[in-house]
Amino acid sequence: MALPIEDYALISDCHSAALVGRDGSIDWLCLPRYDSASLFGALLGDENHGRWLLAPSEAQATATRSYQGDTFVLSTIWTTSTGQVEVLDFMPHGDRRADLVRRVRGISGSVHMTQDLRIRFGYATTMPWVRQLQGESMRGLVAIAGPDAIVVRGPELRASDHRHVSHFDIVAGQTIDAQLSWYPAEGEIPPAVDIDAALASTSRWWQNWASSCSHEGPLRAEVVRSLLVLRALTHEKTGGIVAAATTSLPEQTGGMRNWDYRYVWLRDASLTLEVLLSHGYEVEANDWRAWLLRAIAGDPADVQIMYGLSGERYLPERELTSLPGYNGSSPVRVGNGAVDQFQSDVIGEVMVALHAARAAGVRETEFSWPLQRALMSFLEKNWRRADQGIWEVRGPAREFTHSRVMVWAAFDRAVRGIEECGLDGPLERWKTLRDEVRADIETRGFDAGRNSYVQYYGSTALDASLLVLPQVGFCAATDSRMLGTVAAIEADLLHSGLLLRYRTVSAVDGLPPGEHPFLACSFWLVEQYARSGRLDDATELMNTLVGFVNAVGLLSEEYDVTNGHQMGNTPQALSHLALVRAADAIVAGLAAQKTRTSTVRGVLL
Repeated sequence: MALPIEDYALISDCHSAALVGRDGSIDWLCLPRYDSASLFGALLGDENHGRWLLAPSEAQATATRSYQGDTFVLSTIWTTSTGQVEVLDFMPHGDRRADLVRRVRGISGSVHMTQDLRIRFGYATTMPWVRQLQGESMRGLVAIAGPDAIVVRGPELRASDHRHVSHFDIVAGQTIDAQLSWYPAEGEIPPAVDIDAALASTSRWWQNWASSCSHEGPLRAEVVRSLLVLRALTHEKTGGIVAAATTSLPEQTGGMRNWDYRYVWLRDASLTLEVLLSHGYEVEANDWRAWLLRAIAGDPADVQIMYGLSGERYLPERELTSLPGYNGSSPVRVGNGAVDQFQSDVIGEVMVALHAARAAGVRETEFSWPLQRALMSFLEKNWRRADQGIWEVRGPAREFTHSRVMVWAAFDRAVRGIEECGLDGPLERWKTLRDEVRADIETRGFDAGRNSYVQYYGSTALDASLLVLPQVGFCAATDSRMLGTVAAIEADLLHSGLLLRYRTVSAVDGLPPGEHPFLACSFWLVEQYARSGRLDDATELMNTLVGFVNAVGLLSEEYDVTNGHQMGNTPQALSHLALVRAADAIVAGLAAQKTRTSTVRGVLL
């Protein structure tokens, strides 16, 4: 049985990622990419679906975990009745290989360790052929099945009922290393990793990257860790930013809202780009824009809401029978049916992000602006189409207010590209359409009786995505209509102090009701509070939210307030980027408050 979601830590080489449990078991690993089939899948089943355990044999051993500084080198300090030992887990960065290292270091006394390796390629569909290495300087074994092969080096592993185990003692001052390397089955076995060099270079790379963060505020540690998570979810070779490292972690235990998030959503990636830009990461902005231009090149009518890491378009959703699901929550899905949906808001998110890149000094290329013009030409003809909205509802298409606001934002950024950046285009036509879309929203997307914007035209329902309106400049956070919307959202969507996306009992999404508060939405509310002068409320809610991060600073998609557990795929890019935005908003609000106070005192003096 898998651990609670918050009991997992992430390690990454910016090509793939692994989840390491508090019990010392790696329960999720897909190689060589985030979206590859798993070889350790216990997260979505049990140990027989693949895992790599390395921990003290003593059942009463206790663990304390942390990252080594601003890195993804995970340190677990184990304390037993006979001594203390540290296990370092990391994926070497920069070697263009797919490696995972586990270094065991004796701190005091003597500790008896157990290693239990269960390799299950292809989402636990394939038991590999395993043989011991012969004539190698380091003991190990090779496992092969179909296109996949791994070599595992370290303490000698012995076969035992479709698993491989070892036991060894480690004493103070001693170091014992284990390493796993993936390679194509038709290729040569890769040489062993130089672990000392890999550890030093990997730590240095992460720390150098984090040192560029421009945020200063009371939550700097949480902001830096969130930015690191966004980088860890960015594929270094292609520039694609995955929404999360996992698939099918449920939004509700036992429910069917289990989705594969190991792909690149234009929306999430665009929002990530904005956050990285605002903190000084222009190189990542260039990489992402290059990915975007490759992925969406072609007929604008063919633009998808999501793509594979290299821009793959074919991502059919299928259900796996080989994995029973996290704590029995089925189905387990690979691929995502939302790939075929029309969501007009994504063009707005893309245009907003690309305008932010221009403002940060990222120059347009001969290809980038013509592509944006093509997107706008498509939007001119299709902006009135009903869509599936930001939450990718599987019910009927509707005219979602948030989607229309993002259409407005797309025209607004296109207009500003001409007026502020000297680009070419049909300025007057786009200005007219921008005004037309605004009038449409104010007339059909607003409930005057409740003084609130609504989830979709013709409805009185609320939606947390309406909190995005001030973020994209559609209205001020202090606008009376926005304040009315916030009051309505507080009255209807707050659950135990946190925000639901919308009321799932309304059946708007075409699925059975039931989910927990959505963390990104609650961070949006923090941002709204901070930008509308409610700094005390912003700070109080923010302190609650950052209290939900796990021991190493990670957040999943949702939070079960009743049972006190994270829920949904993890770590979730949208949760972390929303945390950064909220922290930035509080810093800006505090600065504005200080300026106002200083001004008043100056006048009084």
